Amino acid sequence: MSAVIELDDLRVRLGRREVLEGISCRLGVAGAGKAIGLLGPNGAGKSTLIQTLLGFHQPSAGRARVLGVDCHSQSRQVKARIGYMPENDAFIADLTAVSFLRLMGEITGLPRDVALEKAHEVLFHVGLGEARYRAIGTYSLGMKQMAKLAQAILHGPELVILDEPTNGLDPAARSRMLKLIREMKDNHGMSVVLCSHLLRDVEEVCDEAVILKAGKIVHHADLEAERRTNRRFVELEVTGDDSGLFEVLREHGAEGVNEGGGHWRIVLPPGVEIDSLWRLIARLDLSVHRLTHRRDSLEEIFLKAVGHLQASPGQEPAVQEVAADGRL
Repeated sequence: MSAVIELDDLRVRLGRREVLEGISCRLGVAGAGKAIGLLGPNGAGKSTLIQTLLGFHQPSAGRARVLGVDCHSQSRQVKARIGYMPENDAFIADLTAVSFLRLMGEITGLPRDVALEKAHEVLFHVGLGEARYRAIGTYSLGMKQMAKLAQAILHGPELVILDEPTNGLDPAARSRMLKLIREMKDNHGMSVVLCSHLLRDVEEVCDEAVILKAGKIVHHADLEAERRTNRRFVELEVTGDDSGLFEVLREHGAEGVNEGGGHWRIVLPPGVEIDSLWRLIARLDLSVHRLTHRRDSLEEIFLKAVGHLQASPGQEPAVQEVAADGRL
């Protein structure tokens, strides 16, 4: 079966700057109803990649294909098979939601009566049925996000690209948005690309994730496989001379970063349990103030990929700040 997205040494230059620097990968399986997370710090090239897949940027070298179709030479065929929810609003504010969606449906090629029927149907589906005759300009932020999702799925696309779909939503609206995304892939067989700064959103709904940094792919994760690995992630706070802790951890195949003030983030590999860590700490005569641990999470995968966790000897970690809620 063909991949949802195939990138073959894709390079995209905007002005004098090469934004995408020869990226290659195969993401998803067409028709399998899977979600792909697209992650990376600001300036990593995520928006440029999305716009290239949509046919708005011409590759300077290499090739991008969506559902087996070339994004540049066959851009009309690509656009007919995908739906796109942009990060920024792109509404005609004075139109009612049903009129706007009918118009969007006609633009995708649906007959006028079919587009109107689909507009009513999908607005009810996303929870805007009672507000479908209101002007979109009067909608709240959460309602506008749902309206953007509605126009993206109106024509029944095979692939839906969602750019920051939970941006600005309160917890209840965020939960509903993620539920709808899961239904799209699980119940309707749609492939989904989810671009988000919220790692928790990607972790909740995606089956795989690709992480970009400075125009290159730095990690492609099978999230299900990552979750099944028996690694533990430890947050440690100690007092005493911890200067030798990194070397001791490395001797046992563990990875760690000293965040200063006795605070450590540590990744224990399979086979190294918490009891072993306690023995290492005792060996160095350190006092433990706090030790918490958990299984694999996307935050640790991301931090390691962009260089915040020191992965191996000789690698220079880049610093990427991540807030406590997982927002980049």
